[in-house]
Amino acid sequence: MKITVFGASGRTGAHVVQQACTAGHQVTAVVRDPAKLQFRHRNLVTVRADVLDPAAIAPHVAGQDAVVSALGANDLKPTTICTDSARAILRAMAAEGTRRLLVVSTAGATDEGDGPLLRYLMKPVLSRVFRHPWGDMIRMEELVMASDTDWTIIRPPRLTNAPHTGVYRTATGANLPGGGSIPRADLADAILRALSNPATSHTALSVAT
Repeated sequence: MKITVFGASGRTGAHVVQQACTAGHQVTAVVRDPAKLQFRHRNLVTVRADVLDPAAIAPHVAGQDAVVSALGANDLKPTTICTDSARAILRAMAAEGTRRLLVVSTAGATDEGDGPLLRYLMKPVLSRVFRHPWGDMIRMEELVMASDTDWTIIRPPRLTNAPHTGVYRTATGANLPGGGSIPRADLADAILRALSNPATSHTALSVAT
């Protein structure tokens, strides 16, 4: 599979790139600063491009089997990075006729599947604390869902740096009971599995340990 990864030098994106290359996929990593992506592999091409510029990224989604966006904010400040990058990626994909898109969002985008404690006590507090990054991801989801791509949205809970286990749960359209975290390496595993599974197209997929 030919895969383009945006946010490839980030903590989740780097795992996606490494696992995809190791699995034999041909990967194009789109980054602002190539020096930040230390990983090297014969299946990897690293390119510098502005993800907010559809014309700049169009050549890097052309002819690809799938596009992954692992972009996200690194703090709690007001942000539009997910929304703006999704808009640019969608325009570039439409221009090049590329269909398969997977974006990483957050379990905070929905309270479906949450237990009463989380839904009525914890989630309202968390929604205020994370209102900027979560709001950005919710707006991104709306753009992606309204597109004519073969989209999948992955909604992880809190991300950790624990080792890759390959053991985690998934659910469609609802959060997982007791699913409070997942290692970034396992999230990357779930992303790659979803890309190769047609059943995940046009679904919001929750993942958690």
